[in-house]
Amino acid sequence: MWWVAVKNPEMKDDPAAKTCTRDPFWVDNGENPDVPQAIDTETLAGLAHQRTVVPPTKISLAPNGRSTVNAPTWIWLDKGAFKPVSVTASLPGTGLWATTTAKPVRLHIDPGTQDAESLPASGECGINDDGSIGEPYAKGKAELTPPCGVRYLRSSGGDSYALEATLTWEISWEGSGGTGGDLPNGTFATTTEVPVQEYQAVNR
Repeated sequence: MWWVAVKNPEMKDDPAAKTCTRDPFWVDNGENPDVPQAIDTETLAGLAHQRTVVPPTKISLAPNGRSTVNAPTWIWLDKGAFKPVSVTASLPGTGLWATTTAKPVRLHIDPGTQDAESLPASGECGINDDGSIGEPYAKGKAELTPPCGVRYLRSSGGDSYALEATLTWEISWEGSGGTGGDLPNGTFATTTEVPVQEYQAVNR
């Protein structure tokens, strides 16, 4: 197929557009043109990256209403809510295409106060084999330490702590002609207000 230089009408005033004066040139279908400023699979990967939309980071907590000092708060993400997300961009008629894939890899927990312990201590909760993060709370687990969670050490009084959960998505791409590579990771955070109470006991 013959390729020709076409100026982007949205960039006509950009000095770089004035350098787009290449004479027509031949490119075999499915091959990168290897010509400066010509669209190639890496360009398409960048376009697909821009169009990649991942679901919002929504965590589950137990207890869900109010946490208690020194008692663990369980945190988890269901496997069905966070699956790899793929987007493909292609240049019709040329055989050139690129697909980006975003895959959730870890969740970072910030309790929102220094008076707390992250579980695990690093605050990094990895992905389980089934694609979930953490473990759902179930009856009988109150005395256990959750694989992903937080333990508050001080009451929030009449206020609450802003627990921040940041999910990291690892992004890579592959394209026609065996091309591919990695793209910058994406991080998406959500904040949950957690009131923490403290039970008072009187001994006689």
